[in-house]
Amino acid sequence: MDNPAIYLPEAREAAQEAGRYLLQGLGQKKEVDFKGQVDLVTSFDRRSEEMIFRRLSQAFPDHSFLAEEEIRRDRASDYCWLVDPLDGTTNYAHGLPVFCVSIALSFKKEVVLGVVYDPAREEIFTAVRGQGAYLNGQPVRVSETAELGRSLLATGFPYDVRSSNDNNLDHFSNFAVRAQAIRRLGSAALDLCYVACGRFDGYWEKKLKPWDLAAGSLLVEEAGGRVSNLEGGDFNVFSPHIVASNGHIHQSMLEILSLGLVK
Repeated sequence: MDNPAIYLPEAREAAQEAGRYLLQGLGQKKEVDFKGQVDLVTSFDRRSEEMIFRRLSQAFPDHSFLAEEEIRRDRASDYCWLVDPLDGTTNYAHGLPVFCVSIALSFKKEVVLGVVYDPAREEIFTAVRGQGAYLNGQPVRVSETAELGRSLLATGFPYDVRSSNDNNLDHFSNFAVRAQAIRRLGSAALDLCYVACGRFDGYWEKKLKPWDLAAGSLLVEEAGGRVSNLEGGDFNVFSPHIVASNGHIHQSMLEILSLGLVK
């Protein structure tokens, strides 16, 4: 495997180019399509995806590409780009400036590079496996909070929250009376980045996709945190459930999650 850092400049430029485009369109009227009852997509999602694909495919024509909306490209390569061109679409569609662009690179299905760009706050989070996690070029670390009762957590709810009993509401209730507080930003990638830089102490969510988790999960690991599945086993970016924390409260989180697991 090449040093993944050689791919970081193009990934960073792709994220920032798309992010600036999204920020310009934040206040504009948007045409919204529904992929489900509460799952939205806008023309800005699609245009952002096209911009990222164009840049990365020109720079790395032999790499595969997997993105949220429409673009797939299979190559006989061990490298695959995992892209969420607009994480936080519901926020964006309502003019709420809490959204980001998330780009990750996997090698043999292991994430080795991650970039998350928040254009509204001009914050870019980057990580290369084995080389640390950074915010605007400065190293970041997870928090030192050691007690769940003093922890600020984050989560989200699946798009089938109205129709499925496996909707995370049980876990939310269990944590609400045990943690200091819970936040729901509407962007899994930002939730994970905020764990990485110590703004959140822990995060959990269910029914996510690889492009939601890839970059952010690497950032948490490279910032010294822990990432697992809901039972505490090894995390796989292609599995839908995640627990991420500063490491100190991880076992406490797993114990609370075990109270509400849907059998």
